Amino acid sequence: MKKYFITGISTEVGKTVASAIVTEALEADYWKPVQAGELDNSDAHKVEQLISNSTTTIHTNAYALKTPMSPHAAAEIDNISIELSNITEPKTSNNLVIEGAGGLLVPLNNTDTILDIIKPDYKVIVVSRHYLGSINHTLLTINLLKEKGFDVSLIFSGDEHPTTESIIKKMTGVSVIGRIDEEPYFDQNVIREYADLFKDKL
Repeated sequence: MKKYFITGISTEVGKTVASAIVTEALEADYWKPVQAGELDNSDAHKVEQLISNSTTTIHTNAYALKTPMSPHAAAEIDNISIELSNITEPKTSNNLVIEGAGGLLVPLNNTDTILDIIKPDYKVIVVSRHYLGSINHTLLTINLLKEKGFDVSLIFSGDEHPTTESIIKKMTGVSVIGRIDEEPYFDQNVIREYADLFKDKL
């Protein structure tokens, strides 16, 4: 049984689509520990709509916050405090895909960040999307994870940018699972096609 933690180099880089693809490829369970905003169309809802296997269980968020902000600020608005001790991994005998919120150092409270949710046995998949500054953000993210001893791999998302991707590969040396192109839309068929492409690399 494997556990995959999917993080991004920033927000809006394609983590949820990547999570759906990995979930579908492994017929894994899915869990988003902290959801901030979009509760009626949360990342868990999106993944549930994008996958088509009958094995996956979608587990409940540990925290479902109303405001689309950094979790520490969204929790303050909801008049609650996020406690790491309340973020407990769901019990399952299946593979598990865990989706983070934003990047690694997004604060949960005054002392803890998303990084503190990641357990030593998790395989960490970093989703990188090209924009001005994305090389720096990708290298910072991967190097921090490697320093902490995690097993790290990479998915590129969005339009291909060869010079960006080439230097990231050279400077990190991590394995690349694949790339998710800038598709006109994502539905169950598109997700299944990517799942078949990525399965052998997971």
